Amino acid sequence: MNKISAVIITFNEERNIARCLDSLQGIVDEIVVVDSFSTDKTEEICNRYGAKFIQHAFEGHIEQKNWALTQSSYPYVLSLDADEVLDKTLQQSIFKAKSTWSANGYSMNRLTNYCGKWIKHCGWYPDTKLRLFDKRKGAWGGINPHDIYKLHNTKEKTAPLQGNILHYSYKDIHDHLERANKYTTLIAKGYFEKGKKATWFKLTFAGPFCFFKDFLIRQGWRDGWRGLTICRIAANSTHAKYAKLKEMEEQQKKASLIITTYNRPDALELVLLSVLRQSYMPQEVIIADDGSTYETKELITKYQKLFPVPLIHCWQEDDGFQLSRIRNKAIAQSNYNYLIMVDGDMVLSKNFVLDHIHHAQHSQFIQGSRVLVGEKSTLTHIKFLNPKFHFFSKGITNRVNSLNFNFLSKIISKNYGKKDHQGVRGCNMSFWKSDLIKVNGFDESFVGWGREDSEFVVRMLNNDIHRKNIKLSAAAFHLWHKENTHSTDELKKNDNLLEDAINSKKLFATKGLDQYLK
Repeated sequence: MNKISAVIITFNEERNIARCLDSLQGIVDEIVVVDSFSTDKTEEICNRYGAKFIQHAFEGHIEQKNWALTQSSYPYVLSLDADEVLDKTLQQSIFKAKSTWSANGYSMNRLTNYCGKWIKHCGWYPDTKLRLFDKRKGAWGGINPHDIYKLHNTKEKTAPLQGNILHYSYKDIHDHLERANKYTTLIAKGYFEKGKKATWFKLTFAGPFCFFKDFLIRQGWRDGWRGLTICRIAANSTHAKYAKLKEMEEQQKKASLIITTYNRPDALELVLLSVLRQSYMPQEVIIADDGSTYETKELITKYQKLFPVPLIHCWQEDDGFQLSRIRNKAIAQSNYNYLIMVDGDMVLSKNFVLDHIHHAQHSQFIQGSRVLVGEKSTLTHIKFLNPKFHFFSKGITNRVNSLNFNFLSKIISKNYGKKDHQGVRGCNMSFWKSDLIKVNGFDESFVGWGREDSEFVVRMLNNDIHRKNIKLSAAAFHLWHKENTHSTDELKKNDNLLEDAINSKKLFATKGLDQYLK
């Protein structure tokens, strides 16, 4: 006969866990409880039943359940929550499945007790779950907190078992409302991280439709006042998750724009004028100044009076080319979650900031495009303080990069271009501040021109923060400048640092952002 491990995750479940463990006696061959450092008697109760009790920090329902699977001794696993119980019929079905095991997984119905009554409508029953499975053939997925066990091969055979999981859900309505608030926040966060949007249609109609479906089509009215309460809370929760998602989207739109510069106030002025033309302004603009003289300071002081948002001058003494250092200082000084970074000779298209924000997704950074502006055109635009460039402007190359088609951009940008560190240019990039903290920003071991952007991207990729190249959107016009001479020795050292980062699969900057964070 095959052996089965029961796997349960817990946190402060002294009210439920004994009932759950009682129902497993004589059915499974091992009980594994993975606990998130309970402060009640959960551990004491589990020890009484001879369970294998392991404590592990909680990172999410899906993550915790997947980790818990690795702790079981047997490949065949029965997964239960602490507030669930096997009824007699289901116990017999599982015991029979142990001896035959003719499927890759077994599903079972779940019957929920709500305020003292078993609920058979509202969409709460049969609430079929895949809970008995071969752990080698699947994994937990879904969106937290709604975890779903999924087989790797969806064509694999599964079979239903007779009987019910008895679910002792909420102890009272107050408990239901509290958990609904908590779960809608988790769901909204999961949607946000996957790039889902809270449309006005969903905000307006998802809640009412949920109530109509659960109360009328699924006959929630047959469960009396409890059914009405369940359907009302479900409808409110449906609206709440999209409202919270919308709130997160609004927070995402709050961005800091960082502009790096060094002794080129004429180009910087044109860039600042292009910022003032933005269809959507960043919440702050930070000039990351690598040691410019007083002309740049005077220019910034002048524009601070004109800007509708804070214009911050982050300056350091001239100590040679120290781009990584001034970037880190500016990043540490920023006040918003999303950061857009350009060079001080990149004139922004009108929708530049908004385009970056629209393309932003978690666990991604953006590499934008540039249009090259020739010498004559650059001098003319600087002379007349004209920050307006477009597809038909004279004296530009890479002209196609100036086009802006949002719909096409989202389609093309999904898979466009290189996904490694090759061809990276820090003159037009954006990223989440939390991701920069994770990799420790730019590595100040890089001194002199070259390779600091590539090494930064290597660490981002090593931390599973992926590169997205956006086209037909977020264009910036790179003003002409004389080519500067670069130290061959410094570039060679930087090449070696980049190669070391690639070979060692480096994750964290040796000397980076953490020096300046409070």
